[in-house]
Amino acid sequence: MVQTISELLKRGRDGAIAIAAPERKALDYAGLRAHAQATVAALNAVGIGRGDRVAIVLPNGPEMASAFVAIGAGATTAPLNAGYRADEFEFYLTDLKARALVVEAGMASPAIAVAEKLGVPVMRLVPARDGAAGLFRLETPNSVGSAVKGGMAEPDDIALVLHTSGTTSRPKIVPLAQRNVTASARNIATTLALAPEDHCLNIMPLFHIHGLIGAVLSSLWAGASVACTPGFNALKFFAWLDEIKPSWYTAVPTMHQAILSRAERNAEALARTKLRLIRSSSASLPPQVMAELERVFGAPVIESYGMTEASHQMTSNPLPPRARKPGSVGIAAGPEVAILDVDGQVLPRGETGEVAIRGENVTSGYEANPSANESAFTHGWFRTGDQGVLDPEGYLTITGRLKEIINRGGEKISPREVDEILLDHPAVAQAITFAMPHAKLGEEVAAALVLKDGASVTEQEVRAFVSTRLADFKVPRKIVFLAEIPKGATGKLQRIGLARKLGLSD
Repeated sequence: MVQTISELLKRGRDGAIAIAAPERKALDYAGLRAHAQATVAALNAVGIGRGDRVAIVLPNGPEMASAFVAIGAGATTAPLNAGYRADEFEFYLTDLKARALVVEAGMASPAIAVAEKLGVPVMRLVPARDGAAGLFRLETPNSVGSAVKGGMAEPDDIALVLHTSGTTSRPKIVPLAQRNVTASARNIATTLALAPEDHCLNIMPLFHIHGLIGAVLSSLWAGASVACTPGFNALKFFAWLDEIKPSWYTAVPTMHQAILSRAERNAEALARTKLRLIRSSSASLPPQVMAELERVFGAPVIESYGMTEASHQMTSNPLPPRARKPGSVGIAAGPEVAILDVDGQVLPRGETGEVAIRGENVTSGYEANPSANESAFTHGWFRTGDQGVLDPEGYLTITGRLKEIINRGGEKISPREVDEILLDHPAVAQAITFAMPHAKLGEEVAAALVLKDGASVTEQEVRAFVSTRLADFKVPRKIVFLAEIPKGATGKLQRIGLARKLGLSD
C-alpha cells in the first residue's frame, strides 16, 4: 500500500508527464522521482531531514508544486501565503519552529528579513528556466546541523503542516502525516476515477490544501499529470484551456463564477474544450452555479467537501451515472462520516447535528493544543464544526458552519439557505448572508450582493422577493450592494467578521 510521497511517485510511468505549466516543457515521472531524491539529498547534506520543518514561500506554479513534493518526500513542508506581511511571517515562522525557509532566488519577500532576524536559514530556489517545469536547484546556506533522520520519509513522519484559518481565534497547527496525505490523494483519485491519461489544470493557490492535495497529489497518485498556472486569472483561463487541453480542473465557487462571467466572450475556446469533469470544493457551490457550469461546459460538476484536518477530502458527489445532488456535498469519499448530537452520540439519518469524520486521512490531532483536541475529538470522531444532515441515501447537506449560524433572538438561521434564495433573483450574481449585531436580538440577518452586469434592483425589492420564499425572521434586514465581496486568500467568501469589514458593527 502506498503510504509515502516517495512511494506515490513510483506509480507514474517513466516517460509519462507528471508536472506541466503554460509555455513550459513538461517534467516526466522519471525526472520528478530523480528530482525528489536529489532534493532530499541536498537537504540532508545541510542537516535537514525527516521531521524537520521547511517553510516554503514561493509564487504559484510548477516549482511550488515540485517543491512540495520533493521536499515533502524527505522532510516536513510548511507552505505559506507569499502575500503575508512581515508580522504574519514572524508569527508563522516562530509558531512552526521552522528549520529553514525556501524562497525563489531574486524574490523580494518580507519573509527573508524576518527569517534572518529569527536566525532561520534561507534557501534560495533557482528554477531551471530552460529545463522542464518544476525542476530547480536549491542554493543552501552552510549546514544547520546534522540531519538526525535522513533519507526518504516513512508513513508516520509528518509530510505537511498547515495552520487553520484562525478567523475567530489563534490559528492552530494541523500536522498531516505521510499516510494522511497519500490516503487523501488516493481517495480523490478514486472518487474522480483519475487515470494516467487525465490532465488537471490547477488554478488553486498551492499554499492551500485544496491545490496541494486536491489537484497535485491526487493527479500524481493516479500517474496522471497536473499543469500548474501562476494562479487564478479569469482573463487567461480560456487561453490555458486551449493550450493545456485539460480533462478536468478544480476550484472554489467564486472562481467558477468568475469563469462563467467570461464564458460568453470565449465561445470559440469553449467549443474546443472537452472536459471530463469539473470539481468544486472548499466552500458551498450554489445550485444555480452548478447548473450553469454544466450547461456551459457540457461536463458533470462534482462538488466535494474538504477541510485541512482531513487532508482535504471528506465527502464527494459521485461521477455519473450515480446521482449528483445540487446543494449536497455528496457521500462519504474516504473517511467515515456521521452526524453527532451535542453529547457526541451518532444521530440517525435525517436528523441535523454536527458533521464528524474518522479515517486514515484525518489528522491525529492539533499540535501542542490539548484543549482544542479535547473539544475536537469525541469517541474517535473528529468534529468538523459544520452543521449538516445525511439523507436516506447517505448524501450530506451542510446547513452551515456552527459558528456562522445566525441566532436572531433564539431563532436559528442558516446563512446558506438565505444565500440560495438571493441567488435566484434575476439581478443577483453573488450573495453572502451574515450576522449583524443587534442591540435587542443579539444578531440580525444581513446580506451583501453583487449584481449582474447592467442589472438594477433596490434593497426593498430584494427583501420583497426573499419574503415570498422564506419566513419573515430569515429575511435580511440589511442589504448592501458591492462591486466585489471581500474574499480570503484562497478565494473563499468569509462570513465571520464581514459585518465589521463593511462597517455594520461597532
